[in-house]
Amino acid sequence: MAAAKIKKGDQVIVLSGKDKGKTGTVTASMPKDSKVVVAGVNVATRHTKPSQTNPQGGLNRFEAPLHISKVAHVTAEGKPTRVRFEMQDGKKVRVAVKTGEKIDG
Repeated sequence: MAAAKIKKGDQVIVLSGKDKGKTGTVTASMPKDSKVVVAGVNVATRHTKPSQTNPQGGLNRFEAPLHISKVAHVTAEGKPTRVRFEMQDGKKVRVAVKTGEKIDG
């Protein structure tokens, strides 16, 4: 299994789908499923019946996972870029392909 190129806390842009062009921060990463959850993107609505735990019921909105191929890392200018790994000072770091800047702090 390849290393995750997009991690929790990364700033990403959506490349396709109903939320194309939206940017947000990755709140959860699921590398085994190749999915990520992005804040404010791919918001799904679930209708819930009233129950003992939720006596009000109603509409429950939440961010659904997106496939990792639908998002790309965002550069400082707000443009999408691919990510590659490089060895710098004996450490494996993520680097933006377009700008060459180091992503990991």
